[in-house]
Formats: sequence, structure tokens, C-alpha cells
Amino acid sequence: MRLAIMQPYFMPYIGYLQLMNAVDKFVLYDDVNYINKGWINRNRILVNGQEYLFTIPLKEASQNKLINEIYLSNDPKWKGKLLKTIEQGYKKAPFYLTAFEVTEKIINFDAEKLSDWIAAGFGVLAEHLSIKTEIVPSSAIYQNTHLKAQERILDICLQEKAQHYINPIGGTELYDKTVFEEKGIRLNFIKSKPVGYAQFKNEFVPWLSIIDILMFNEVVDIQQFLNEYELV
Repeated sequence: MRLAIMQPYFMPYIGYLQLMNAVDKFVLYDDVNYINKGWINRNRILVNGQEYLFTIPLKEASQNKLINEIYLSNDPKWKGKLLKTIEQGYKKAPFYLTAFEVTEKIINFDAEKLSDWIAAGFGVLAEHLSIKTEIVPSSAIYQNTHLKAQERILDICLQEKAQHYINPIGGTELYDKTVFEEKGIRLNFIKSKPVGYAQFKNEFVPWLSIIDILMFNEVVDIQQFLNEYELV
């Protein structure tokens, strides 16, 4: 069984979804500390043809809290404002109608906690893109918050009886293949290949939110993008 573990990110870039699609089970690592100004509740889209960073508003967010302890803002206006921004940026995109329907469904999902809201969004995305991976929250299963870093990841792998653990390429300095191999687990890192497509008539801006990819590409092409990586 192939396993991956990642913090929940809202509508992430294609590399995140490549990792999700590459495994049998994907663990949303939601009982670790929230990171301010990270990618959990922020991402980039195009607005007026320019890169635009949006942020999901939260209620009393703090790096002293776990991700699954963070709540969405209870201001009812922010979802409508975000959808309006997305509409303004992409209403002339070739696949706008379908992409906006998916995005609207994700944003308007009724949840109080950030992690629950993001997890629900992944369910919608997985269905739309035919990603068959099982998605589970770490907080619901493993009961190992006393462990840290590599030890905790390894423990989750062992609990799941995983034979193959795949991590983002940024973890090459954090995880030791020898330690995993001693437990009978193969460790690889996923390295995304450049994915390009037409964004109106602009110079291409890479690695934007999946929202951007949905707006400019057919599902069959996005499914091909999901396989544009190598394991190292």
C-alpha cells in the first residue's frame, strides 16, 4: 500500500494533487500546528491577468493551535467576495462554467473548522478529477501526537502497514531512506515536472492554485497533468 501525508491546503497547486493521486491512502495531517502565512488557507490565482494572492479569513488563528482547532471566520460575506474575485479573474476562461461550479461548491460547503472545510473540498475535487485515493484525517485515527517529525510519520506508515511512503520533494533533508527501509518501507520523494497551458494571452504563470488549472483545461488534460512527475 502506498501512503502520503500532508497538511491540508485549500485548493492547492498541481503538485499536491499529483501526490494525492500517486498513493492509495492520503492522510490529511491536521493535528499538527497551524502555520501563519503558509499555504493552508492561502493560494494564488490570476486576476486581471496578474498573479493574485488570496487568503481565507480565520477566527483567532495561531501557531499555538493545531490545524484542526482553527475555525473559519464567521463573517458571512467572505465567501461571496472570494467567489466574485474568482469570477472577475476567470469569467472569460474556456472552461469557466464547469470550473466555477466546482469551485463554488467547494467554497460554499458549510463547515466551521478549516480542516473539515478543506477535506470536504478535496472530496469534491477527487470526484471531479476521478482521483480514487482514500483521504483520511490524522486526528481521527493514529493517536500519536507524542511523537515528532520522522518518528511520527514512520509510526503512521507502520499503523497503516504501508509498503511505500511518498513525500513531497521538500522533505529530502528531513527523512532518511535507511530508517524507513529498516522497517520494510520504501521511501520516495515526488518531483513535479513543469506543467504548461494557455492562460488567456498572458505569459504563463506556473504553480497557481488548481482553480487556475480547472479554468483553462479539460478534465482529461488535468488527469494527464496528475501523472507529470517522477519519484526520486
